Amino acid sequence: MDRRQFLAGSTLATVAIAGCMSTHAQDNPSDEIHGTPDGEPDHTIAVSASGEVEAEPDRAHLTAGVEAEGDDPTAVEADLADEVDEIRNRLADEGIPDDNIESGRFSVRPERDSDRYSGSHTLQIELEDADRVGEIINAVLDAGGDTVGRVDFDLSDSKRSQLRDEAVDHALENADDEANHLAQNRGVSITGTTDLKTQNIDVDPIRAEVGQTPVEYEVAEDDDSAQQFTELESGLVTVTASVEVTYGITE
Repeated sequence: MDRRQFLAGSTLATVAIAGCMSTHAQDNPSDEIHGTPDGEPDHTIAVSASGEVEAEPDRAHLTAGVEAEGDDPTAVEADLADEVDEIRNRLADEGIPDDNIESGRFSVRPERDSDRYSGSHTLQIELEDADRVGEIINAVLDAGGDTVGRVDFDLSDSKRSQLRDEAVDHALENADDEANHLAQNRGVSITGTTDLKTQNIDVDPIRAEVGQTPVEYEVAEDDDSAQQFTELESGLVTVTASVEVTYGITE
């Protein structure tokens, strides 16, 4: 279910009015706010505004790892390689392409005050379906994974681009509303847009450690297979955009 929400965003950060003008009353703001005024206007209004959109994530990244120890560093390294291969094979069975799995940190080191060695190897796993995070966590653990750490819930490139445009549109609507309010207050008419800049378009993914707040961690039953799997509630990803718009005005 897509629980996308359009928010009002921040009200305008800065407002500037340039040029001199009289202050006679105006009943209706200009309908030409999206147009370009003919010639260079004598006066302008500059407005900064922001817009925000929230949506459920459709992509996720998780960090998983294996650990090994022994008397011989070469043997520890071989054990780590075997365990990673087991996880990769299990993920392939789950339909996760190998291109979506990247090797992360790898280390084999002597243990303090001991002749033994310990090692670890992490994997970065990209999931194109955020709803499968719990299922894939269990698959990794069943295949011999020792740790599952950070999970990032994010947006696919196509959805990110779509929500970026929606956040910009919302910011522009806020700018238009504020410009119309200012024009009415000062008894002037808006003749069109003279300058426009977008700023600070940000995507704020949801990041959490498995089993820790702010992510809810619970065990749910899969009705199809009667297996137990980890279910994570990710929350919503936020996309924000800021704009600066300058409007031409006339008395």
